[in-house]
Amino acid sequence: MPSDVPPQLRRLDAIAASLSAREGTLALIGLGSVGRETARIDAYSDLDFFVIVQPGFKARFIERLDWLEAAHPLAWHFRNTGDGHKALMADGLFCEFAAFEPQELEAIPFAPGRVVWKRDGVDDGIATPRRALPRPNTDETWIVGEALSCLFMGLARWRRGEKLSAMRFVQVYALDRLVELDALATRAAGGDPFGADRRLENRQPTLAAELPRLAPGYAHTPQAALAMLDALARRGAALPEAITARIRALAA
Repeated sequence: MPSDVPPQLRRLDAIAASLSAREGTLALIGLGSVGRETARIDAYSDLDFFVIVQPGFKARFIERLDWLEAAHPLAWHFRNTGDGHKALMADGLFCEFAAFEPQELEAIPFAPGRVVWKRDGVDDGIATPRRALPRPNTDETWIVGEALSCLFMGLARWRRGEKLSAMRFVQVYALDRLVELDALATRAAGGDPFGADRRLENRQPTLAAELPRLAPGYAHTPQAALAMLDALARRGAALPEAITARIRALAA
């Protein structure tokens, strides 16, 4: 293998070799940056993958990780879902995987992946999802309404002394809606259907420059709420006086 191949891809090939030597395995699918987006791999990329097994073998590959340790020793792991684990390898590579039987893939939404290895006879399309991915929200009225309601509720909790909840409503939930609105306004492409904040700094640089004011932290939620109103206005959001006046009063 060429020396310039990223360590993540080398490790995935080692996992494939381990699986190929075990009964009941059908395929290994790489996802995300180790799937079809290998140009994104950097020193901090992890390993996201699906292990596809024959019916009846799923529990074996979830409950016993000898096949993963054969690729490289594990420093730590835990079962984070009914289908798989998160694991830290001894050299620092982080893994997140799930094991599925072929029929289960029909009901699982996932971004198209890359077949790293498969047995003869396994369909070449096994890494292509059958279920549609979540679509970006394009209902601007809903987005803005949710943002305003989160600002109001968050500031009410701030006044009540519930500062952690307030921070989350203003600097997380309302900010999520602003990210959606900005993506609509800028037609930002290349987002993650499961996490709109992924790679935001590259996709939405104008919004990224505003983040220190929009997410200043636990002690600064009122300031964040006012910054959020200004950011919504700059993106053309309809801001009814009846609600915005209340938000400004609570933030005062």
